[in-house]
Amino acid sequence: MKLNKQIIAALVIMVTMSALYRVLPGRPLGFAPQIAIALFGGSLFASKKQYAFLLPILSMFLSDALYQVLYINHLSPFEGFYDGQWINYILIASTAVFGFGLQSNKISKHVASFLAAPTVYFLSSNFIVWASFGGYKHPMTLVGLSQTMADGIPFYPNSVAGTLVFGAVIFGAFRLMVPKFKAI
Repeated sequence: MKLNKQIIAALVIMVTMSALYRVLPGRPLGFAPQIAIALFGGSLFASKKQYAFLLPILSMFLSDALYQVLYINHLSPFEGFYDGQWINYILIASTAVFGFGLQSNKISKHVASFLAAPTVYFLSSNFIVWASFGGYKHPMTLVGLSQTMADGIPFYPNSVAGTLVFGAVIFGAFRLMVPKFKAI
């Protein structure tokens, strides 16, 4: 399948809307579309993998730039850009690998990927926070790692729910628009 103007426009709209959604005030923390976008990118660009990683990075970068503008103007308590942020970009983009096998219409494969990607992201990101003495700076012990994982638990269900909801919307809409889907 070749990328036509309609698909490119749809991707631009998807990335822009996801970036805007992520900075909405009052949004449940962790409930965001970026992992679903990474899965979709992995599915859409299975043979051109470098593009698969680009979609979630663009979405994150746009929303982080918006966060930074809001933060500078004292409209958000969250900075857009911070030390070590590149690790988060790598982790989000790497979830695209879970989308590489999602060209079929098998719901079970989609659900498995929609659950696995945020779970791996949760475990990896919290491990990195612990290993770099981030967060609440728990000790470098098994207890400290457990405490760091527990600190992240409030975000995890929202991350899974966000991936399931946004994944269903993104993949469902694409399947309706392009029923005979073949990876690019």
